Amino acid sequence: MRRADAILELAENANTHTPLGPQDERIAAGRYVLWMGRADHPSWNVAQRFRLQAQDVEHVRDEIHAALRERGRTGCTWEVASSATPADLVDRLHALGLVDDSEPLAIGMALTEPPQQAPPAGVSVRPVETAADARVAAEIAGIAFGMAEPVPAEVDPNGRFVRYLAYVHGEPVAQATASFSEYGATLFGGATLPEARGRGAYRALVAARWEDAVARGTPAIVTQAGAQSRPILARLGFRELCEIRILLDAFAR
Repeated sequence: MRRADAILELAENANTHTPLGPQDERIAAGRYVLWMGRADHPSWNVAQRFRLQAQDVEHVRDEIHAALRERGRTGCTWEVASSATPADLVDRLHALGLVDDSEPLAIGMALTEPPQQAPPAGVSVRPVETAADARVAAEIAGIAFGMAEPVPAEVDPNGRFVRYLAYVHGEPVAQATASFSEYGATLFGGATLPEARGRGAYRALVAARWEDAVARGTPAIVTQAGAQSRPILARLGFRELCEIRILLDAFAR
């Protein structure tokens, strides 16, 4: 695969390529990919990379429901990227009862040169290496994303999935993750405590993950950016590659 195509694929379908943790599972069915994480929450269960015919859509939705119910899940998100087929997939999913996410549009963005802004003084970043650090990172993410029950992540001994904490004058205020592949790093879950926003922690987390991607010989980082992070990423030099429509699919067990 050409590097440019690989970077676009990473940007469109992040969960298809992220390394699996001990409690994660992925079904790559050819026509779609279903990633299931550690919790029964739509953000921890993601369907994406759709290559469907129009007549397949309802059957595939039933297939995804069956797989999720078998594992005790009650919902997922569908991420419909620019390359997904059929072209009217979002409309067909709306007709089946799916609804737009609270933030229904993400933009796949990529950085292939060093960030254009350096983090400010007094901000540092370290990878999460202990269970205590993992709990702190989960608590920050829970507050920032409004999750009632934060889910700590295990430390990946293979180093393919790394969680980071950002500190402002020694206090942990932000967290983010990255998964590393042969083509670059995919950025996930950048979250800063409300009272610490605007102090450079997010920029520092981007810089740390860029440096790690470069150190691994894969100088590219991609992410699916929401409205809040897009302006920051653009100022850092990220370019837009694609759109991802995000829909919620909730159902009873």
